[in-house]
Amino acid sequence: MRKFLVMSAVALAIMAMAVIKIGVVFPMTGNLSAVGEAAWNGLKLAHEEKPTVLGQKVELILADNRSEKTESANAFQRLISKEKVVAIIGAMSSGNTLAGAPIAEENHVPMISPWATNPLVTQNRKYVNRACFIDPFQGAAAAIFAYKELGSRNVAIFMDVEQDYCVGLANFFARKFKKFSGTKTHRLFYKTGDQDFSAQIAAAMGYGVDTIYIPGYYTEAALIARQARQMGFTGKLLAGDGVEFPELVKIGGKAVEGMYFTTHYHPKGAATEASKIFVKKYKERYGEDPSAAAALSYDAYMILLKAIEMAGSADPVKIAENIRKIKDFPGVTGVITIDANGNAIKPVVVDVVKDGKFEFVKMIFPKDIM
Repeated sequence: MRKFLVMSAVALAIMAMAVIKIGVVFPMTGNLSAVGEAAWNGLKLAHEEKPTVLGQKVELILADNRSEKTESANAFQRLISKEKVVAIIGAMSSGNTLAGAPIAEENHVPMISPWATNPLVTQNRKYVNRACFIDPFQGAAAAIFAYKELGSRNVAIFMDVEQDYCVGLANFFARKFKKFSGTKTHRLFYKTGDQDFSAQIAAAMGYGVDTIYIPGYYTEAALIARQARQMGFTGKLLAGDGVEFPELVKIGGKAVEGMYFTTHYHPKGAATEASKIFVKKYKERYGEDPSAAAALSYDAYMILLKAIEMAGSADPVKIAENIRKIKDFPGVTGVITIDANGNAIKPVVVDVVKDGKFEFVKMIFPKDIM
């Protein structure tokens, strides 16, 4: 009996060790809470679909970064030093991801951000990766769409100077747009949390712009759209992937009707079988179509587990090496290849707000941008 008890204890100890801990850093509270909620919904769905890898249970440990850079750094440090995670999914915004990336890199813990598009996130790093395209690609796609599809020639760029994502995307848009003949751009600045944009809008209208480009997040973008329409601006509105949340319409109302934006995913744009299954399950669970944040988080989890399978172990160094060996992965946001720098190569989706919903417009492929 004693021998049996000893063996049982050993077996239990082995079973207890057979858990692969994956940290998650999402903004569950703060100004990006809608992003965090959508991302967590997508991630939970992925985990339910694939709760084990290499015969071991996967445990997700969620840390709320409160939509802040300092809290992001703290969350990364806590997950690595206290929770002993073998990998991290997150953060979401570029600024918060940049706050945590050096910590992951220093500790040799692989991470994959679903939604951080700033190129600096992965630059000169071996352990930092992403499931999304980068801003030079997105900004160029937006500029091409504005010029060729919207007929834009004179654009006001509203830039949130406190967000790395917004600054980067604005600069990459301007860089590509100025290569077209007969074009002008005007940068106008604001800060996260601002409520009054009348001065910037007045300046834009004074420049005679035909388009306002808002490479920011949904709250400020909605307010800018509302105030611009109230002040008589009748031109085009264009934004980036940071606006693709129901809150854009809740805050902006009719003012955001007709707003175009570049993003990572739309159910009508992704033709993979995985996407069809994902959309069906997501709608059954949450009663709405998945946003890009939800879909990208789902993909980030599946890519990470694929890398663990390829590595044949939960060794962080081996996982990191294999993430960058992912080729033609059939994700829900499309077919994904992770390049040698940890960036995802994939198409850009363009959507438009129509009747309060996000409607698919077109896809812009890498071959049309490079």
